[in-house]
Amino acid sequence: MSSEWTRGKATVTHQDFDDAEKGIYDGTQNLPVLPPAAYMDEKDTTIATFASPASPVHEGITPFSSVPALSLAWPNGWKVSSSKTAMVPDPAAKKTPAPALDKVSRWILFVLWFNTYRKFFTFVTLLNLTGIILAALGRFSYAEDHLGALVLGNLLCAILMRNELFLRFLYIIAIYGLRSWAPLCVKLAVTSVLQHVGGIHSGCALSGAGWLAYKVVDIIRYRAMQHPAVIAAGLVTNVLVIISVLSAFPWVRNYHHNVFERHHRFVGWMGLATTWVFVILGNSYDIKLGEWRADANSLLSAQELWFAVFMTVFVLIPWVTLREVPVEVEIPSPKVAILRFNRGMQQGLLGRISRTSIMEYHAFGIISEGRKSQYHYMICGVQGDFTKGLVADPPKTVWTRELKFAGVGHASAMFKRGIRVCTGTGIGAALSTCIQSPNWFLIWIGSNQEKTFGPTITRLIRDNIEPERMILWDTKKQGGRPDTMRLLKDTWESFGAEVIFITSNMQGNDEMMQGCRAAGLHAFGTLWDF
Repeated sequence: MSSEWTRGKATVTHQDFDDAEKGIYDGTQNLPVLPPAAYMDEKDTTIATFASPASPVHEGITPFSSVPALSLAWPNGWKVSSSKTAMVPDPAAKKTPAPALDKVSRWILFVLWFNTYRKFFTFVTLLNLTGIILAALGRFSYAEDHLGALVLGNLLCAILMRNELFLRFLYIIAIYGLRSWAPLCVKLAVTSVLQHVGGIHSGCALSGAGWLAYKVVDIIRYRAMQHPAVIAAGLVTNVLVIISVLSAFPWVRNYHHNVFERHHRFVGWMGLATTWVFVILGNSYDIKLGEWRADANSLLSAQELWFAVFMTVFVLIPWVTLREVPVEVEIPSPKVAILRFNRGMQQGLLGRISRTSIMEYHAFGIISEGRKSQYHYMICGVQGDFTKGLVADPPKTVWTRELKFAGVGHASAMFKRGIRVCTGTGIGAALSTCIQSPNWFLIWIGSNQEKTFGPTITRLIRDNIEPERMILWDTKKQGGRPDTMRLLKDTWESFGAEVIFITSNMQGNDEMMQGCRAAGLHAFGTLWDF
């Protein structure tokens, strides 16, 4: 075993920990704000930092250094320094000040805000709300006889939109079905759908809770004909499902992660169990005769039963693949832990890990040289208790689901050429794409990356990505951040990219998404639950 891998304890003394949970870390915000050597307006003496207290849900974030900084054609007024590691002003070139940044229009801000996630959420909730209103007015005959099916159908759809197996299936259909013939506009639309299916998840979960509340109210209205056991099961199920839905609200997820996990997972499981009781009791009691039916045919023919069956199957599938696996932990600095696992992975996947079998799972991007490689890696930036523990007390094993889930980066296989730009620990979600595909360009902006992230990440980049296919911007050596939009525009034109995938924290993501939208560049940014 190489000497850089250690399981020994490390004392964490660095107090400047920013957002690293779930692979989010950017250690550049406290650098001196100085004009960088290039890609910056000569008159501009300020650099916006990308710090943010929020955490993205399905992507990671990360920072590199003494590798070639740029190998495309240099923009006018700049040249390669003798060390070939940085860009410096060309004295012979006529300097033309960069144009002032245009203020982002309200329309662009609205379009980015009302994205596909919110469109899905709005459509699903309004459609179901219309159904509830029509049912209350007596103009929705299907709802009168199949209220339970509407409840469970929505909840099943919500579960599917977060199921690892189902999402991998959708990505396979999209990638292999579209990449060889589909026009770019179709690929972009499908990628947006795949990235934002969480809007369907949220909309269906909320709608399912709404239909359940309506069903229970309907049962109570006609309680004289219902058995008390059916009413009790309905009330308990309603309470548990509503608690599970409320615990998944973004504020709870982002700031009280353990509260979210306990209630959304365990209360949700209890809600699923009581749903079974509610379905069986509700379909076994004949309200017309006022007695229990003993025949199984009425139960087996009920739509509600089969919705409950599929809900249970898709909830269990990821947990069936749960394993305790060995892990090697490299600690190149107090800010980062690099976890190494056996077996290779395809690009664009993310994995959840925990020290326990059930509680406190955290998602990180997976780095791998390919399916046939010996190892895959996760970069865990230090912020919360879980990631601090990886550095202070490196584990020998962790629990993980062998069935990994696909991030939006997995859709990169649909496109001919693209740019993967990341900051901080976002390299964990971005690197595999550029390692495994020669048609993707890597831009990594961070502080003192080689020292911070150690020899393993350095080797992976140097061994697998040609210098002409990457820009590694060390903000500490360059004196600050680059003009990111100028960098993206120049790379877009020189590399012939079709799309940009961004992995950064909230402020950095917003700035780049707004700039790309204004410049007409097709971009997909880090997604936060809304």
